[in-house]
Amino acid sequence: MNDKLEETKDFLQEWSEPLYKYISQISPTGFEWVFHLIVKMILLCGIFLIIDFVFKLIINSVFRIFRNQEKYPVIKSIYQSKITNSIAHLVALLIIGSIHESIFSGALKNTTKFIIRSVNLGMVLIFAGMLYRGLTAFRNYFTIKQDFYKIMALNAISETVRILGIFLFSIVGICVIFGIKGTTIVGSLGAITAVLVLVFRDTILGFVTGIHVSTSKSMKVGDWISIPKYSIEGNILDISLLTTKILNFDKTVSTIPTYDLLTTEIKNLQVMSESNTRRIKKSIYFNINSFKFLSDEDIERLKGINLISDYLEAKTTEIKKEKESIANKDKVINGSQLTNIGVFRYYAQRYIENDPDVDKEGAMMVRQLEITPQGLPLEVYCFANDSKWEHFEQIQADIFDHLLVASKEFDLQVMQVSVKV
Repeated sequence: MNDKLEETKDFLQEWSEPLYKYISQISPTGFEWVFHLIVKMILLCGIFLIIDFVFKLIINSVFRIFRNQEKYPVIKSIYQSKITNSIAHLVALLIIGSIHESIFSGALKNTTKFIIRSVNLGMVLIFAGMLYRGLTAFRNYFTIKQDFYKIMALNAISETVRILGIFLFSIVGICVIFGIKGTTIVGSLGAITAVLVLVFRDTILGFVTGIHVSTSKSMKVGDWISIPKYSIEGNILDISLLTTKILNFDKTVSTIPTYDLLTTEIKNLQVMSESNTRRIKKSIYFNINSFKFLSDEDIERLKGINLISDYLEAKTTEIKKEKESIANKDKVINGSQLTNIGVFRYYAQRYIENDPDVDKEGAMMVRQLEITPQGLPLEVYCFANDSKWEHFEQIQADIFDHLLVASKEFDLQVMQVSVKV
């Protein structure tokens, strides 16, 4: 390999000498080195592009053999991130660095310094590109495996490394261009450390949040979430280091700071969506003045309702037996009595239990809440067996349409107030 490289150097030196002499003759006096430098850079760039093209062709051809992402997910990720191109760039630049002295050796003293710094700067840029593409390769690998929690952690880590990499490579690049020591630049940054901390505040918080979210597995891209602080409800589009995008149900996109995922109350409704159930928790307000004990005529009339006929029959028998053992049994208030609100509550319970659109495995109850100035709230608490928004609203509306109208059969007066919790 070394022998071939030496042969190449000798060939380039022999071939470039006539060109060097010709440029020296046609160049203005005192500016020969400028023309030498321009032509030399053009030649080196041409050689670099040819070598780079050949190596990319060879390396990518080898990697295409392992394109099956199921068998070789790591190699597939590397190929997709184009790290192979960076490797070809690096090899080509190393070759350029070793042969540049063979071109126009007579102008070596005037051009070598500039060429060396250009090659070193190219090395810095290539390594920076390799770092960026390496982080992309890791992300592609976990995307193939559909490990969304690790993708979020890697997003936080990669973007932090990317920012730090830009900072470090910028310092190295400045050192290479101007030929100064890195310690000189780093030392001068001590005076603005506080400013840097303020600038990277959101970055640090976003990094910590990304790690927390990924390790706790509390949410991921695609989850349906609700953020009461901002009145936002929708699906997570993207979680990056600094911002999180949420697609609202009205097709607008909201953007919040990523660190809010750690510091703000967030409801993750994805479990509800995945189980295909959604909670119904809504109340009907009744006028207390419409409450009454049911008379025998009322009971006989309500026995015609199939859902409560057996209940009324059993309760009537139980009340009659109890009345036989108490004094003043003709007084309505003495002993147990059926009320229109109580029977309606039982009817509503039976109705949701028999509704095919209500999830039978979830909690189902109809309960009285604390009395308010607007009346007595009777709350229906159950779960619809379809979490799609439009279907859920239809199921909920059907239940309350029926109960609101059915309450008239029990001589109940609905207040013109409805509170949805």
